[in-house]
Amino acid sequence: MSNPIPTEPPADTPVTDRAGILLVDDMEENLLALEAVLASLNVPLVRARSGEEAIRALRRERFALVLLDVRMPGMDGFDTAAGIKRLDQAKDVPIIFLTGSDPDSGFTFRGYATGAADFIPKPFDPWVLRAKVNVFLELHSKNRQLEALLARDHVQLAEMAHRLSAIGSMLGDAGPGDIGTDDGDSDATTLCGPGELAALRGHVAGLDNILRELRRGRSSQP
Repeated sequence: MSNPIPTEPPADTPVTDRAGILLVDDMEENLLALEAVLASLNVPLVRARSGEEAIRALRRERFALVLLDVRMPGMDGFDTAAGIKRLDQAKDVPIIFLTGSDPDSGFTFRGYATGAADFIPKPFDPWVLRAKVNVFLELHSKNRQLEALLARDHVQLAEMAHRLSAIGSMLGDAGPGDIGTDDGDSDATTLCGPGELAALRGHVAGLDNILRELRRGRSSQP
């Protein structure tokens, strides 16, 4: 390759928060070139020397991106991509096809039909490859953040539903004779006993805390 290998500093996102990249190629020199170009991204780089090996790797762990050589003996890139898209845990992983030359329209159509997100011709420009890969890594990171927010919201909403149910049960247990006095006054202590009143206040305070956390989460989203 005539272009120099990029040497910018790693991205700010910690490596522990970023899934790896699966490199699929049957040629050792191609894998070495990919590793040299992508090393500065500071994410795990996992090799696969065949389509079958790639699918086994995707069954074992989660990846942010697959770089897939099209021309491989046996199971080629198109067959491998189709197999990846049949895996529940990997069907949404983006695939960039690495091609030996600029693909014609039929080649491109087949690639997109089998799940390609993009094509990069070989010999590839290291800067172009790294820039495209980084875009997909950032997209994966944003998706992980969104998943975490949704999971947190799910837990908080479940807690809210539990507290509302408890409040409803406490209020429902108070009989008509327990609500207020004969002169129409509504003393809170006649609605429940002192212990039940404290529990009721605790549930209301808990609801208020959950609502504050939900609002804080919404305001901190990009």
